Amino acid sequence: MPESGFINLLIICAVAFAAPLALGLAPRLRLPAVVVEIVAGIVIGPSVLGWVTIDEPVRVLATVGLAFLLFLAGLEIDPDTLRGRTLRLTVIGFLLSVAVAFAVGFLLSAANLVDSPVLIAIILTATSLGVIVPVLKDAGEIATPFGQLVIAAASIADFGAIILLSVFFSRDGAGVGAQLVVIGLFAAAVLAAAATLSGVEHAGRVSSLLVRLQDTTAQIRVRGAFLMLIGLVALASELGLEVILGAFAAGMILAILDRDTMRTHPQLHVKLDGIGYGVFIPVFFVASGVRFDLDALFSSASTVAMIPIFLAALLAARGLPALAYRGVIDRRRVVVAGILQATSLPFIVAASAIGLELGAITPPTAAALLAAGLLSVLIFPVLGLTILRRDGRAGPVPAAVGAATPRA
Repeated sequence: MPESGFINLLIICAVAFAAPLALGLAPRLRLPAVVVEIVAGIVIGPSVLGWVTIDEPVRVLATVGLAFLLFLAGLEIDPDTLRGRTLRLTVIGFLLSVAVAFAVGFLLSAANLVDSPVLIAIILTATSLGVIVPVLKDAGEIATPFGQLVIAAASIADFGAIILLSVFFSRDGAGVGAQLVVIGLFAAAVLAAAATLSGVEHAGRVSSLLVRLQDTTAQIRVRGAFLMLIGLVALASELGLEVILGAFAAGMILAILDRDTMRTHPQLHVKLDGIGYGVFIPVFFVASGVRFDLDALFSSASTVAMIPIFLAALLAARGLPALAYRGVIDRRRVVVAGILQATSLPFIVAASAIGLELGAITPPTAAALLAAGLLSVLIFPVLGLTILRRDGRAGPVPAAVGAATPRA
């Protein structure tokens, strides 16, 4: 067995450690840590300094980081917000978003700017839930009808984008019909697993055993959550689906089943956040920067010109559907909802990597998409907060938006 070195992983971990410290020392910088991590990865990667390459240890931890990122994104979904009028409005908004995104995708294809209009359209439909949640918290809007509407819309967008990606892009080349059948089988297996877990956990003897072991060195609930994550990721992979679908489904199951109304294990989510955002997820983002092809981005003026085009496409695909909310929130908050919904980065990183692996997009297109995603995270949350601040009812614009690594 060949010996694997850990120097590349060491440098990446050092960057992941330094990124939030740098933001903490410069509080006037309104940057999410994820942006600093990706940019730092670009700097230390082959495109600039050449200090780091993606070897096996980095690849493994980055893959687990991607899975954990989507797992925690699924865990963010609050089933109580996805019901009634809110659910109806957000579903309508997402369907409008899909229609706009596909129109934009095929328009770009007709202009010979992209090779795969379907993949571009799917990428444009996602919203970065983990970026906008801290923004809404900072603005004091997280518990308002407006905040809950935006969170519900982002949740539907994340879930819908992952499903669409799994349907239309298969690593084994299966058609859409075959993929729908496979996803149906996967859903059935997920429901069966959820029913089994619910029954086992609420059995009196097992429930008391979990409580007894949860805060010992066994950390039984954390181990169970990780087992669920890896189990559904493995199932999705075996069925030919994208691992991000399995990871997101695992988070959703845990969010739905583990309501903890008796407050027997209030630290579980804190522990999972610590593992994800403290270990695996930063490795994924820094490694994504290392993989970033800066030479491809600046290979031609047309590629650079695609950055504002993709940024405008994000705003159109995710911003315009916010007009569906006019009946429940005021005009100013409709504008802010559209701006926040257009914030997207983690899904762009994941979907672009899948597109490159399948040959669906070119390296310059992937680089332009990632650059547009970085700009959306830099610009849209601060712009949304500024508009809310002018309203007089929101809190002050924070010194650093999402200083911690944001969720997906």
